[in-house]
Amino acid sequence: MAEAIAILALLFVAFVALGVFVTVKAVKAAKRGVDRTITQARRTVEDTTLRAKTYGTGGVTAELAQLRLSLRTSMRATQDALEAGAAEDASLQESLQLFRRLSAHGHELDADLKRLERDPDRAGVAAQLEELRERTQRIIHSAESLRWAARDRARKFADDDLASLNAQIDVEAGALRHWTVSEQEGLSWQAQPAGTAPDPAVSAASGASAASAEDRTGPAAAGARARSAEEPDAGRGASGPDEPRAITAKDPRQQPFYSWQKSTRPETTN
Repeated sequence: MAEAIAILALLFVAFVALGVFVTVKAVKAAKRGVDRTITQARRTVEDTTLRAKTYGTGGVTAELAQLRLSLRTSMRATQDALEAGAAEDASLQESLQLFRRLSAHGHELDADLKRLERDPDRAGVAAQLEELRERTQRIIHSAESLRWAARDRARKFADDDLASLNAQIDVEAGALRHWTVSEQEGLSWQAQPAGTAPDPAVSAASGASAASAEDRTGPAAAGARARSAEEPDAGRGASGPDEPRAITAKDPRQQPFYSWQKSTRPETTN
């Protein structure tokens, strides 16, 4: 009885622990989803505000808003491209680390531009615009270099894989239509006049077709062909022209007669 109670208590504790673990995981996932939604909403609001400042107002404020919008758009596109590529290509991890270092400079520049938007000294801000524009272009150029390099690398891998796949499909299609090679060979032999040599390409194709057919039929058919080829050779070896013939006895009536030989006596029946 005590053992059953202990087992039930352990099962209850295990179920409670499992429920707490699942609850914590679900809460963390929901929190991450809410944080992601809030971040995206804040980003959308900031981008919309910057676009409104770019088109609505002019002067230094519009220039600063344009710089911030260009910087944020380029950095976000590069981050998405590198993170998507790093999931499939481990070689992009180093590029992702470099982008994170570049992102620190981008965040610092974005904070400076945002602070200058609220600066009342418009003359001083206008004097710093050239330096800020050059700094922004340098960061954008570096981000675009990483992004386009990652895209070119992915496109190159895709092109190589497609070329290899096309070659394999062509080989498989030729193997499936192996009878067309023999038909073309027969037509070429019929079209050639007497005394002309066959086409090397057709001969090579027929040889390759025969080899592939022999590989598909297996060693049994090859052995049968070898035995059928050996049988005529064996027959020829038994009665060929080079083998000595059997010696036959001569007819005594056809033998020549000499004077010193004695005549044969007839046998008596007594």
